[in-house]
Amino acid sequence: MIKPIFALVAAGALLAACGDNAESTGPVEGPAVSTSETPRNPAVDTDDTTQTTALTPGANSFTEGQAREAIEKQGYTDVGPLMQNENGVWSATAMKDGAQATVSVDYKGVVTAQ
Repeated sequence: MIKPIFALVAAGALLAACGDNAESTGPVEGPAVSTSETPRNPAVDTDDTTQTTALTPGANSFTEGQAREAIEKQGYTDVGPLMQNENGVWSATAMKDGAQATVSVDYKGVVTAQ
């Protein structure tokens, strides 16, 4: 019974020691912060890779429907049956601007015509 009362009194004393900050007009002290306007460390990957021409092999988690949707978002129509090769790249024939091409989608979502 004494321990909970002691803990409650100690918590109250700590809160009282903090004081009321409502009337404070001075600057708030805090940790040193960089004055730089731009970040000093680069982001993990901010490059848009949708127009990159190099396909990256790797385990592809896209379903056939998602790969078809990625191809269609790049302006291709009449997308044929999709097949996934041993490198995890989805490929199909498709039409764009009146020309037929073999279009591929890698695991990053990069769509490339060959």
